[in-house]
Amino acid sequence: MPWLLLLLLLFPAAGLPQKKPARKTATPARKSAPAQRSEWPIASITIEGNRNYPAEVIVAAAGLKVGQLAGKKEFDEAYARLVATGVFETIDYRFTPSADGKGYAAVFRVVEVEPVYAVRFEGLNAPPEELKAFLKKKDPFFGERIPATAAILERHAKAIEEYLAGKNRGEKVAGRVVSDKPNEFAIVFQPAAQPPAVAQVKFEGNQVVPTHVLLNTFAGVAYGLPYTEPGFRLLLNTSIRPIYESRGRLQVSFPKVAAEPAREVKGVVVTVAIQEGPTFDLGEVRVAGSPAIPAGELLSTGKFKTGELANFDEVNAGLERIRKRYRREGYMRVDTRVERQLNEKRKTVDLTVHLEEGPQFHFGKLIIEGLDIHGEAAIRKLWAMKAGKPFDADYPDYFLKRVAEDNIFDNLTRTRAALKVDEENRLVDVTLSFR
Repeated sequence: MPWLLLLLLLFPAAGLPQKKPARKTATPARKSAPAQRSEWPIASITIEGNRNYPAEVIVAAAGLKVGQLAGKKEFDEAYARLVATGVFETIDYRFTPSADGKGYAAVFRVVEVEPVYAVRFEGLNAPPEELKAFLKKKDPFFGERIPATAAILERHAKAIEEYLAGKNRGEKVAGRVVSDKPNEFAIVFQPAAQPPAVAQVKFEGNQVVPTHVLLNTFAGVAYGLPYTEPGFRLLLNTSIRPIYESRGRLQVSFPKVAAEPAREVKGVVVTVAIQEGPTFDLGEVRVAGSPAIPAGELLSTGKFKTGELANFDEVNAGLERIRKRYRREGYMRVDTRVERQLNEKRKTVDLTVHLEEGPQFHFGKLIIEGLDIHGEAAIRKLWAMKAGKPFDADYPDYFLKRVAEDNIFDNLTRTRAALKVDEENRLVDVTLSFR
């Protein structure tokens, strides 16, 4: 059967969020098709490499169907349609003779854009669930988490504008990537016009914590930021709530947040009402499940002060001591989550510590840079961690600190420990550099 082999290499991975990746297309390698026929029926369509999107959704977006006649033109058009979705970093495709020799077997291999971010809507005067349902109907690639490519943000923003226009609420919409917490991002669809900036903050109802303490904490994170109530409340929960929880005020709330135009400067004055709530003491602390390290040892490591004021600065410090103890046993990905049980009558809070231990890593090999043969031999003699034993994540830095304190080398100006983690084999190699 005459056949044609076509391989197209798409553009490289997307860069920063909201920037449209540059397209780079190579001239396709091809074999000359016999003159008598350039199209054949598609016998099968296979999608490879997809994780977030079902194969049937990708096939539908490509616009190809089993049984239709296709050749170079049809596959080029399918390629272009997949590019336009904005959800793929790269796409390779090929079509070769089917097993029975009566058509093409088409294969599309895709690499999806990563990372993907949670989606929310602000200031659009429309129920979020209705917006999500409308976007899903318009675009099968829309979901709870989406990539931040320019194509996707622009397409979804226009769809939201269409929805609002149908409700006689026409306005321009923009999708933006915002940082809610350190290293946590989300995509927010909101009016294209930037909201006014926070020019001043006032607190009402606070007695336990002086106003100047609240303002000194909050000014650095809130002033100058575009004001939206959800974003502002998020800042209150991440910066003001911990101040109260360090004083045992676990039910602090912010029942009213109101903004009005500032008189002397451009921006808004935000007034926050605070209900400080009662004081709670720390009750029982327990560890859930069957941890790799005995629960009694973990609680002793945490040094939780039961019977005293529930100071969550101290609680969080205790949780970090527990995580550090786990990392010394090779559990480098350990994390903790705390469940609170408030006793309103006794005004106590019981804590249940849930551990996400992750895999245990072991020490692989030691690599030494910057020393002669005699210095390297001395370091290897002092190094105590043995290959195959649980990897102590604190040991390399501790070791280098002792080397410096004991003046083992003259004129030692700088040392550094670098880790190479083998996720598949759960091994960690350590490189010690000396200058």
